Amino acid sequence: MATTYTSTNAASYINRDRLFWLSCISLIVTAMTFAIRAGILTQLSEEFALSDTQLGWVNSMAFLGFPLAMVVFGFLYNKLGPRLIMILAFAGHLLGLVLTIVADGFLGLLVSTFFIGFANGSVEAACNPLVADLYREEKTKWLNRFHVWFPGGIVIGALTSYLMTNGGIAWQPQIAIMLIPTAIYGFMVFTTRFPEVPYSERKVDLDGKGVLLMSAILGLLMLIGTPNDLLAGLPGTFVLPLLLVLVLTSVLIVLRAGRVRDGVLLIVLMAIMSLTATSELGTQQWVDRILGAQLGNLPGQAMIVLGMVTGIMAVGRYFAGPLIHALNPLGVLLMSAIVTTLGLFMMASASGVMVYVSAIIFAVGVCYFWPTMIGVTAQYVPRSGALGMSLVGAAGMFALTIWNPIIGGWIDSARASAEASGLQGGAVEIAAGQGALSQLVYFPMILIAIFAALFFTRRWLESSAEGAR
Repeated sequence: MATTYTSTNAASYINRDRLFWLSCISLIVTAMTFAIRAGILTQLSEEFALSDTQLGWVNSMAFLGFPLAMVVFGFLYNKLGPRLIMILAFAGHLLGLVLTIVADGFLGLLVSTFFIGFANGSVEAACNPLVADLYREEKTKWLNRFHVWFPGGIVIGALTSYLMTNGGIAWQPQIAIMLIPTAIYGFMVFTTRFPEVPYSERKVDLDGKGVLLMSAILGLLMLIGTPNDLLAGLPGTFVLPLLLVLVLTSVLIVLRAGRVRDGVLLIVLMAIMSLTATSELGTQQWVDRILGAQLGNLPGQAMIVLGMVTGIMAVGRYFAGPLIHALNPLGVLLMSAIVTTLGLFMMASASGVMVYVSAIIFAVGVCYFWPTMIGVTAQYVPRSGALGMSLVGAAGMFALTIWNPIIGGWIDSARASAEASGLQGGAVEIAAGQGALSQLVYFPMILIAIFAALFFTRRWLESSAEGAR
């Protein structure tokens, strides 16, 4: 790897190695917040007397903050530049982690988790285009290597949570330990020279229509993604505002890309991403509550499963190139949906060693969902640029804002049904977890049909995309 990169706007040299590792460490923090939060849900439930539905709202704040940051900074990246966005990410991580440690109840956890989620999204919004700019000659290779550190960071976080939980350490120190890598990347942000965005690119980002559309989209997302009574009187509660978000987003992309085809296709990809992300992250975020009883309620054992799953994902993503070349990205997504369905179906009735077997199958299935969906967006909607990729990624994370409380509700409902049927003790918790898994399996089942249809229309997608380049 070359260690320097000459900025077109500065006579000085940019240290690519240092910027790349800064990006990787910040992504590790992002992943650790995800893993450790999953590992401490039971402790939070016991200490603050929270239901699984309330835990779902706490989880959803991270998945609300993330897409909001991606949308805002995807829109403003060329105006603000990566350094300022990373400073905001550091501030968000620092504030969110400290507020979580001192939280005294449901509301405190909601606020602190939102800040963490916003910081996580800021990291993605800044580092994806930064890495692509640093390695212009090998963008795909280095973006894949950067994204290895999300599952890699989850492994680190899962093992950390497992060891600390097994050692009888409370949840506050588990949150506090993330301040160490946060301080490291924060120090690097303030002591590293970043490449500057060319003035010709900086001056085109802010226009009246774009700002108005973005403001409306963000306002609606906040309304949908936070616990409030404003939507209660609407038919379908959040359905109408969500449809309005999709319409406004489509208009924004049509204005940016200049083609109706691109706006419509991007909305389709955002809808698909909501299903792939929920299949992957919806299951992983609830791993302790879903699989804990099936694993004998051993302290931290679910974190071992999470670490194993994400470790497999990291290896698979690192060596994804040959598979994508052989099957075509849409073929890879179809294969992933089939394998994910099989893994979740097995997991819903697994016990003992079969929990690990089904988790391995699940890991192979979800491994390629996220990066391949981003790649498909870049390939088939090229005019949408960085904003299009940010919107698709944001759609995946925002879907978890909606589905996390629902998943928590599934667990509560399955637990109540198990108790009503006469089950007791651990059998109730096993039934609660299996009840949630039996619902989650429908997501990849739907994706099988969608990806099969897209696979057979891929030649039209390719030929129509060529006209957009």
